[in-house]
Amino acid sequence: MITHDIIIIGGGLAGLRAALEAHNRGTDVAVISKVHPIRSHSVAAQGGVNASLVHDDSWEAHALDTVRGSDYLADQDAVEVLCREAPERVLEMEHWGTLFSRTRDGHIAQRPFGGAGFPRTCYAGDRTGHNLLHTLHEQVLRARIKIYREWLVTRLVVDGGRCTGFIAMHTPDSKLEAFRAKATVLATGGYGRIYQRSTNAIINRGYGISLAYHAGVPLQDMEFVQFHPTTLLGTNILITEGARGEGGYLYNNRHERFMEKYATGMMELAPRDIVARSIQTEVDEGRGFDGGYVQLDITHLGEKKIEERLGGIRQISIDFAGIDPVKEPIPVQPGQHYSMGGVSCDANGATPLEGLYAAGECACISVHGANRLGGNSLLETIVFGKRAGEHAAGYVQETDVQGENAHLDSLASEEQNISDLMGGDGESFAVVRDELRSVMQQDVGVFRNQAGLQKAVETIRELREKGRNVRVKSGATSFNFELLNAIELKGMLELGQVIAKGALAREESRGAHYRTDFLERDDEHWLRHTLAYQTPEGPRLEYKEVTITQFQPKQREY
Repeated sequence: MITHDIIIIGGGLAGLRAALEAHNRGTDVAVISKVHPIRSHSVAAQGGVNASLVHDDSWEAHALDTVRGSDYLADQDAVEVLCREAPERVLEMEHWGTLFSRTRDGHIAQRPFGGAGFPRTCYAGDRTGHNLLHTLHEQVLRARIKIYREWLVTRLVVDGGRCTGFIAMHTPDSKLEAFRAKATVLATGGYGRIYQRSTNAIINRGYGISLAYHAGVPLQDMEFVQFHPTTLLGTNILITEGARGEGGYLYNNRHERFMEKYATGMMELAPRDIVARSIQTEVDEGRGFDGGYVQLDITHLGEKKIEERLGGIRQISIDFAGIDPVKEPIPVQPGQHYSMGGVSCDANGATPLEGLYAAGECACISVHGANRLGGNSLLETIVFGKRAGEHAAGYVQETDVQGENAHLDSLASEEQNISDLMGGDGESFAVVRDELRSVMQQDVGVFRNQAGLQKAVETIRELREKGRNVRVKSGATSFNFELLNAIELKGMLELGQVIAKGALAREESRGAHYRTDFLERDDEHWLRHTLAYQTPEGPRLEYKEVTITQFQPKQREY
């Protein structure tokens, strides 16, 4: 049994920032990660991180843009924390070594992003997440924080109403181990791979979110799924919003800049939910190109500017589509990108389960509400990663280590569960997984309606039954990825069910949740957060009020 004061599950930006803060406050902290930390999905974030750094801008303006972009579902007290602390966190990353792009006079460069009234997105070319993640990883190594690489956490341990650690499998040898901690921080990212088309890394299956769900923690606002407007046709690799922030145009097959019809004021820089729906509408109504896409044209920016500010996008387009965006437009289509929902927690990362914290995309605080603005996700990781580490450190200083019996019982139970998965006739995890991805893409996508959502709920219920019969054919003990996929499949099915059921219940259109049978936002009935609790029969839905401080809900117009 392995014991630390605090263990962070996840080695991306939120996890590393939490670990560094907990370490700096004198606790024995460790990080456990499914992959090497610099392979975490944070590395794929491209466009930038928001902060009001210049005197013409303010944290209040940033907060207003964020709340407005959220379609007024964000909790405004949490948004104020995010925006007020943003400059300090960004400058801290710069001082630790992040190589931000610069203006001619040497200041951090900032570009326009969708839904923002001011160009406040700080960037490092189009590899911002890459630069931030390497910076934090270097700081964690410098602090000599222990990192357990290539471990899959399979279950949280709850003892006496407290989270006291977890059970994890070591991928290189498939051995299970009990980890004991006074506090556990979930920083496991999103669930994009439950959809057919996603910008997310293959590791993003949402299993960390399902761990909390199994432990009795409610999931909040899971029906709000962000579809990024511009993903590369065929692979759905992210094509950063920075391409539009630098002046890129979207064209349909008539060579019309069609965003003029949908968001006359902001055009291509409207919030993501609006741009994604606009692209999908153009395709559905026959104004897209064969294959279901539109064109993102940055050729007019010129080779020098493209190479300086969008060099990664140029390389991705050449390598994965055979297209040089200096010479021709990029074929793009909407793809699942981000979860506004997640594990319910407060602005300190504390969940309703004592001893369990959450930060980053797996958490729902809620600062994104029904739609996240670009540049606020990287910001969320460093602001709330820091706060989760800080408050977990304060908690453990007044907490004793629990006994070992609950961990030993959970370890034995997990060993039996793994044994039951191995060998014999049964379903293939890949078949069940692909059926899940298909129904999520088809019926719980950019556009939704009652018939499709009811079909999705019923199909996923049947897939959960089928999933109970999944068996692993491979008997390998070293890097048995068939086994890892089979373990995570159960969580994927549960998250799909929560998303579909929450979307079916919410009879309105708000942000990224767009019902073609309920076209209007309904503040009277639905200005509230969804909470999903696990039961043997499936998710039980409850609701709670949205926190409103200074910005009264208004109709969004761009």
